[in-house]
Amino acid sequence: MNDVVLKLSGVERTYRQGRVDLEVLRGIDLEVRAGEIVALVGPSGAGKSTLLHVAGLLEPPDGGEVTISGEAAGALNDDGRTRLRRHNIGFVYQYHHLLPEFSALENIVVPQMIAGLGLRKARSRAGELLKSLGLSKRRNHRPGKLSGGEQQRVAIARALANVPRLLLADEPTGNLDPTTAAGVFSVLLQLARGAGLAGVVATHNPTLAASLDRTLRLEGGVLIAE
Repeated sequence: MNDVVLKLSGVERTYRQGRVDLEVLRGIDLEVRAGEIVALVGPSGAGKSTLLHVAGLLEPPDGGEVTISGEAAGALNDDGRTRLRRHNIGFVYQYHHLLPEFSALENIVVPQMIAGLGLRKARSRAGELLKSLGLSKRRNHRPGKLSGGEQQRVAIARALANVPRLLLADEPTGNLDPTTAAGVFSVLLQLARGAGLAGVVATHNPTLAASLDRTLRLEGGVLIAE
């Protein structure tokens, strides 16, 4: 059986709004195994982004534990969590967040060099990813010269650059038209499955959700299997 890459155990997250405590996550338990891509659905404001941020070690839970590749994050300091995130997790957001002053290739090279890879190997890896995404001829273009779909494909390549074990995607096609969205999502899914990644994809698109291995609904702070 494939190993558990992401494990959430009793995860809680509460925000203070004025005098009111808003419980966004209430005792979330979740396991995602290598090779499994899970859809996360639910109404706007339900806390899907919060769940992904907690799972991706971008913000700490108020209770419970997040375990990535068998390593519990709760006992780690900031440097330890950064290391765990950098080497195990790839993120794709609704908006691409590419660095506008860098080319497509350079946007993929930068995170690899931050992780300690040399320039030559980082450029080679970036070139391979862009080729797999059909963007070889656009490698030297800056984001402002790319279409929305091309920008998001570069963002996907960047998320996969450091060969993560876990992919977290927050409405990765939310800013794209339906035809472009379908194409981008197909590429994302193909690459994730080809690499045997564990993945959680937050989406409002029922067609995209249905193409994944299972669907979980976040509502009222709890996860419900659909």
